[in-house]
Amino acid sequence: MSIGGIDEAGRGPLAGPVVAAAVILPARRRPKGIADSKQLDEAMREALFAEIVAHAIFGIGVATPAEIDALNIRQATLLAMRRAVAALAVPPTAALVDGNDPPDLDCPVEAIVDGDAHVPLIGAASILAKVTRDRMMAEACLKYPGYGFARHKGYGVPEHKAALEALGPCAIHRLTFKPVADAARRRTDDAA
Repeated sequence: MSIGGIDEAGRGPLAGPVVAAAVILPARRRPKGIADSKQLDEAMREALFAEIVAHAIFGIGVATPAEIDALNIRQATLLAMRRAVAALAVPPTAALVDGNDPPDLDCPVEAIVDGDAHVPLIGAASILAKVTRDRMMAEACLKYPGYGFARHKGYGVPEHKAALEALGPCAIHRLTFKPVADAARRRTDDAA
């Protein structure tokens, strides 16, 4: 049996994609310390990421900011999860998903609230999704300087909101998210 763990990173930010990971990892190959990625510091996440990818079958799925705006964050998250499962070299016979809103898959799916903290397979997926997304946001910081994406990963912290007011939205902002839409509207009003 190949059971997959699935989780996502990046539902709440104002910018960047939502990233999901699907992981099949035999219990005997699971590194110690797997937990909810939000409970681990960056160095620990990076170390576990390397160990997990060395021993797991995994897939990464991404939904872009444009897809988030077109579909809504919920549907985009489910799309990213389906893409992560589709990217697996071996299809899972069952899947365990963090939360209470699982995607439709071609196998039985069980949603587990706080699964990333309690189920190692989901925790492993949480780590892969977060590290992948954080790396993408660090790259975006180079492409779109001035926003501080490498530091806050697109979340709506005061630094990001101030940059959004000063610079307006860039290509990776989620235009349907209220703070981004408000900043874009204010810039349009100021230019008129």
